[in-house]
Amino acid sequence: MINNHVPAVCGVLVLLLRLAVPANAAEPIPISGSPAEFGAKMLVCTTCHGNDGVPKNATIPVIVGQQESYLVKQLHDFQTGERNVEVMTWMATTLSQAELGSAAAFFAKKSWPARPTAAAATSPPPMAAVCEVCHQQNFAGGVPAPRLAGQNYDYLVEAMRRFADGERTNNADMTKIMAAISPSDREAIARYISGL
Repeated sequence: MINNHVPAVCGVLVLLLRLAVPANAAEPIPISGSPAEFGAKMLVCTTCHGNDGVPKNATIPVIVGQQESYLVKQLHDFQTGERNVEVMTWMATTLSQAELGSAAAFFAKKSWPARPTAAAATSPPPMAAVCEVCHQQNFAGGVPAPRLAGQNYDYLVEAMRRFADGERTNNADMTKIMAAISPSDREAIARYISGL
């Protein structure tokens, strides 16, 4: 369970980063506030999601190189409460509407992290074809859905479980699809996709 003091701690972290980050630290993206303030907010994101794009914890998703439209939607859903993860809800509400799009662009412009992965199965599990319809060939993502190839196994399993159990409801199709797939099939799909 996430500590109730996370927003206060993160607020202090943002304040400290605002003081420590030079004005030219962020890419020139149209934002409200100063580039240093925006850069500080993005540094807060990398605290969990990783400086090199590899999250510190396998239950946290890779966001660098992810589709910009997907990132915008998730940040919007965190802001509105359609998706509820305490620390992300707090972080998203610290972003202005201009910063929300800028944050998504900031991470989308980066390259998906190269990292060692477990050996992928030679052929996908049968139910993986259902996922590939939206997540595109080789699970590389596109307009209809985010990239899944190379995403953290633990994150994928937990995200699928949350959809299946109705805990995550910000995509009605995913809720229905995941509820129809057995836990063992979801684990096999996650293992295959994370190894791509």
